Amino acid sequence: MTTNVRRVIAVVAAAVAGGGAAVALAPAADAAPACQVTYQGNPWPGGFTATVRITAGAQAVNGWTLTWTYAGDQRITSGWSAAVSQSGQTVTATNLAWNGSIAPGGSTEFGVQGTWAAANPTPTAFTLNGVACNEPGPGPSSPTQSDPSGPSGPSSPSDSAGPSASSSTGPGGGCGSATLCDGFENQSGGTPSGAWSVVYPNCSGTGTATVDTSVARGGGKSIRVNGGAGYCNHVFVRSTVDLTTIGRVWYGRFYVRHTTALPATHVTFAAMRDAADNGRDLRIGGQNGALQWNRESDDATLPEQSPTGVSLSRPLATGTWTCVEYRVDGSAGQIQTWVGGALVEGLVVDGTPTRDIDSQWLGRANWRPTLTDLRLGWESYGNDADTLWFDDIALGATRIGC
Repeated sequence: MTTNVRRVIAVVAAAVAGGGAAVALAPAADAAPACQVTYQGNPWPGGFTATVRITAGAQAVNGWTLTWTYAGDQRITSGWSAAVSQSGQTVTATNLAWNGSIAPGGSTEFGVQGTWAAANPTPTAFTLNGVACNEPGPGPSSPTQSDPSGPSGPSSPSDSAGPSASSSTGPGGGCGSATLCDGFENQSGGTPSGAWSVVYPNCSGTGTATVDTSVARGGGKSIRVNGGAGYCNHVFVRSTVDLTTIGRVWYGRFYVRHTTALPATHVTFAAMRDAADNGRDLRIGGQNGALQWNRESDDATLPEQSPTGVSLSRPLATGTWTCVEYRVDGSAGQIQTWVGGALVEGLVVDGTPTRDIDSQWLGRANWRPTLTDLRLGWESYGNDADTLWFDDIALGATRIGC
């Protein structure tokens, strides 16, 4: 018997016992789940990864332990963004120091990797701190409970869920309180100016960056980069906004549209100078056909460029706009990356070495970046060229969303 039914019976009984008039009862509100958990698997013969998303109900979560039971013969071999263990068929995942707090209606994500032989069914029953998720709970539902995919509470390191519903077709694409918010609608000429300048790191060649009025995600303008092959064709647009006011934790968001798929050799299309690393760059680009981070000073990559590591990243689509988000925590030396609102498990640095992902990256002890600028463009280290566009750029101290 549910709480609401017991409450109705109690009210009726009290009225009858007291000889009072008949009581008109409003329909009970639908019960809301105390928490929601989604399990998104990525299987292959004999192995799998899975992204697990926890969404809090009406109450905040301060420290969490999630458990579930596999119905098949799955065995967890590693995890990221959580401490994960397995006993028999039961898996237990506990938050790390930075992602234990979840605001009401907010979310966090972590991932697991494992093996299987005979069967790999998706688990459906989850328990968070001893409470069953995905089932009705007491009390009326609230807007955040009835729409777990909608906007969450204030952004934090645990805010690893999909982006907020602040998408816009106007300039900036929805930026909230971001320090930098630009859809390039204020650009008046063919050459970027004002809030952006064209730069050619190291040397210049045939690469160009221009304001484009024929291709745009929102509004009527974007930045077009004709990226040439070869080292000296580097070209970027650099923000002239003072970004050092953001602080040590940077949340970035940009939309990019590629003509050519990411190549096998190393390329960069976004770079940030790290003042704590002798001014060398922290870079976002591609290698082996998938997204990667690269640290210029020691050429460390995220993920590691092993077949498994590359499979845990993802390629970028061509001929369409893709939303790329990232979080760089300079105080903790951590990175998170989202594509289209989904956390990319191969592009996470959480402080605990994960084989094929960030073991190489964490080979440098006490890496603590201090970012000072943002550049978008093209840098090829081989014979790879591309024409690409950027639009709706944002940088701030909290999660911005797509």
